[in-house]
Amino acid sequence: MSEFWLISAPGDQENLQALERMNTVTAKSNLSYNTKFSIPDFKVGTLDSLVGLSDELGKLDTFAESLIKKMAQSVVEVMEDAKGKVPENLLANGVDLKSFVTHFEWDMAKYPAKQPLVSVVDTLAKQLAQIETDLKSRTAAYNTLKTNLENLEKKSMGNLFTRTLSDIVSKEDFVLGSEYLVTLLVIVPKSSYAQWQKTYESLSDMVVPRSTKLIAEDNEGGLFTVTLFRKVIEDFKTKAKENKFTVREFYYDEKEIKREREEMSRLLSDKKQQYGPLLRWLKVNFSEAFIAWIHIKALRVFVESVLRYGLPVNFQAVLLQPHKKSSTKRLREVLNSVFRHLDQVAAASILDASVEIPGLQLSTQDYFPYVYFHIDLSLLD
Repeated sequence: MSEFWLISAPGDQENLQALERMNTVTAKSNLSYNTKFSIPDFKVGTLDSLVGLSDELGKLDTFAESLIKKMAQSVVEVMEDAKGKVPENLLANGVDLKSFVTHFEWDMAKYPAKQPLVSVVDTLAKQLAQIETDLKSRTAAYNTLKTNLENLEKKSMGNLFTRTLSDIVSKEDFVLGSEYLVTLLVIVPKSSYAQWQKTYESLSDMVVPRSTKLIAEDNEGGLFTVTLFRKVIEDFKTKAKENKFTVREFYYDEKEIKREREEMSRLLSDKKQQYGPLLRWLKVNFSEAFIAWIHIKALRVFVESVLRYGLPVNFQAVLLQPHKKSSTKRLREVLNSVFRHLDQVAAASILDASVEIPGLQLSTQDYFPYVYFHIDLSLLD
């Protein structure tokens, strides 16, 4: 599973024994893989300041999780046809996310533990805010480019009634520069090719004989040229429509066709040039944001443990990875049972409120007698 439970219990002898009991039961029942989660000793400050930090860290945790989801989605969107390689681009410090979480070590260089807690939290908040700002600007520029390119590409798709014709026709298909003559493009259903060849010269006066040519086809019909005098254009269109032939409104403009083709080439080139730098930025900053997120989780455990268990600071944090979704209910029962002594009233209410025949059913309450936080990496799959 891509899910972790980060818990803590007081570090006294009784609770260290409780942790051992937890490890024994969860291992024997194959409920979870448990490892110690090291958190440095921080400057605590006042309990009032910790209460304020607890609220701030909760909001920062939510913000960080949302940010890394957006970044993961951006990697998916940028890689497009190479989505199978997305996981190898979503790493933290060069390792997969599960390995980073299970082998977490506090980064003393980036977030010095000797600084006041409020300063560490401020550093993390500013770092994530800057990443979000850069993400918005970089992806906006790339997505605008991508959208413009897709809009141009869409013009080359569809049927002969809607798609651009600039990549189909050539200068030789038209009579150009004539004061009297003009070449029209007519869409003819496939079932009516023979009828078109027999009748197009007589649909109107002043149609140039033997001037039609098939220049493109799709599943529904073909695109034919026909040359006639300018003054009979409207009459020809009317007669063509009566015979279920459709005149496409198109006049050959060499400059416009050249501009469209150059625009397509420019957009393709710009997208290719931006792809590499953007993907590299996403990889580096996804790693930074994810690392920051796990540091925030560690800070939350520290702050909540001090608020819950009091001073002096003495607690043990443990990371649990449930083996399967179906085992999480039983794992929760084990934790509530092992640590119910931490808060007899709350633990009893959690267990008692959920008793059901024939067995124990967990309550949906969010309160536990131990400090608990959730890390869900499946959201990034």
